[in-house]
Amino acid sequence: MPTGVDAPDVGRHVREAREASGLSLRALARALGVSAATMSELETGKTRMTVVRLHRIAETLGRSVEDLLAADRPAPVAARSEPEPGDWRRYEPLDLDVVLEAALTVFLRTGYHGASVRDVAAGSGLSVAGIYHHHASKQEMLQRILDRGMEDLLWRCRAAAAHGNDEVERFCLLVETMALFHTHRREIGFLAASEMRSLDPAAREHMTARRALQQRLVDAEVIAGVASGRMTTPHAREAARAVVTMCKSIAEWYNPAGPFAPGDIAERYVQFALGVVGCR
Repeated sequence: MPTGVDAPDVGRHVREAREASGLSLRALARALGVSAATMSELETGKTRMTVVRLHRIAETLGRSVEDLLAADRPAPVAARSEPEPGDWRRYEPLDLDVVLEAALTVFLRTGYHGASVRDVAAGSGLSVAGIYHHHASKQEMLQRILDRGMEDLLWRCRAAAAHGNDEVERFCLLVETMALFHTHRREIGFLAASEMRSLDPAAREHMTARRALQQRLVDAEVIAGVASGRMTTPHAREAARAVVTMCKSIAEWYNPAGPFAPGDIAERYVQFALGVVGCR
């Protein structure tokens, strides 16, 4: 079985896919357990790409190996509308149009399958025909709401981690970000948890890949923390997954009228998360 990849452009395609995902070279290197210099040599073709390593890169980036091997296929770049990186703790209303705002309210009230386009039209103040002028179907509305929420979470996680000086600080900032997101964006967080199963197969695969990318950001810091001895969990990936799941669950119970502000919740969850990974 060949151990190397005989595709001259594979390093370039890896770099394009990494940049499209918003992941830094150092972050990808940490996730793979290699140095930034080695990662740079892989992307520039100075070091031969092994089959095993290519599969790990594809998994980390939420892409397929076939996509990374395809010649002359530019990696898709998602359109973004986001605040400056320094504002990752600041939450303004998400830029959903009036139809998607109404759809979000209806989906939360009745569930996706219990909702009708007529319900969304009534909530938005438009006619049913007017709804279809904006969005082709109820399924498309769900996809766009969840994709916009995931986009918002991803850029905040990347921006927060960029402020960390080491793996423990980056880990804490990522947990803070996830906790803040699932309080401030609890509606979308709850919808994502409850209605992923309602997405069409292709849309579900796309969303699963983006979730995996967000998970890898946390994985990379826990793996690095275990390697440096600052985190003592014997199960780095499982601990990282538990932390992400714990933060996602906030959207299921958080009440803004309750006694705790988002910042209070985030502070507590950082401490919980440090315990999970064995960092005191």
